[in-house]
Amino acid sequence: MTELPETLTLQGRMFLLAYDPERGRMTGRADLDLLLRAAALADLLRLGLLRDESGRPVVAGPAPAGLDPLLADTLRRLAEGRSRPWHRWVAAGRRGTARAVRARLADQGLVRLEEYRALGLFTRVRMEPRDQRARKALAGAVSAALRDPLSRVPVADAALVALADAARLSVVLNSRQRREHKQRIADLAALCGPVPAALRRAVRDRQTAAASG
Repeated sequence: MTELPETLTLQGRMFLLAYDPERGRMTGRADLDLLLRAAALADLLRLGLLRDESGRPVVAGPAPAGLDPLLADTLRRLAEGRSRPWHRWVAAGRRGTARAVRARLADQGLVRLEEYRALGLFTRVRMEPRDQRARKALAGAVSAALRDPLSRVPVADAALVALADAARLSVVLNSRQRREHKQRIADLAALCGPVPAALRRAVRDRQTAAASG
């Protein structure tokens, strides 16, 4: 199992997990931006840079030196923005979150990007991990989080499971796994504060809006 960079954020980890190596493409695209914005909030909460106050995120401190630039940008927007519930921050972030995370992973040398023209007209970007072992390591962390004693599960790994479940990211957790590990997933989500529930609501709101639109 390959060692993942210590600087790899929860956003980066969730993005790599959303890649399906068998199909060679990203999955869960409809909710990927929501998932990655939730991952940023979960990371900032885990790092003690956010706290929950009456169901709303509150900045608990300034960005430390060396904080990932995407996390620093999220923290800045939280500090400058108006108070709103967690799920609103998940839903109301900037568009293109997935593209920003993808570019960050490319800068870190974890993914390879290649431009091509679809139908000879439209510029598209093809992405693939440079080392498939990185995703395998993350999938192993998910399996361990479902299996190991709860006290030994790192909060970041608990968040991988809880957020994948909230976004129904089937490439990480299929429906059978979600049923079999329902209580364990709930226990892992409890370690991550209000973010998994906020993501679940944001996904539900998006689906409702899409169905009525």
